[in-house]
Amino acid sequence: MITEEEKRFLDYWESRRGAEKKLLKQWLVGLPVGLLIGVPLFINFLSGWYKKADVETNSEIMSGGFNPLVLIIAVFLIISFTAIFSKRHKWDMNEQRYLEIKGKFKNQEEKEQSANINQL
Repeated sequence: MITEEEKRFLDYWESRRGAEKKLLKQWLVGLPVGLLIGVPLFINFLSGWYKKADVETNSEIMSGGFNPLVLIIAVFLIISFTAIFSKRHKWDMNEQRYLEIKGKFKNQEEKEQSANINQL
């Protein structure tokens, strides 16, 4: 038997599943999660709490071998990957739930039809 909550989820997901799958929307909606990972990484790098790494970075900067743009791009890629991955995972979980409920609903309809045929 399908509950009222499952019926509401079926209606909701049938109307939203196409829009939720778009890459740009997943990136925009998942951006706060990505920022929760990327910003502390960036702050950690700039804080200088690990002195040996700080000395190594400063020597690379002085010799011209360190490019801060590489760090910024790396943090941006980490933020983007985390944002898209988290929303894609949520979409997959909702899609799996949708397919399970839909299969359950289909089985229920088939049982009802076979019961009606047997009664005739």
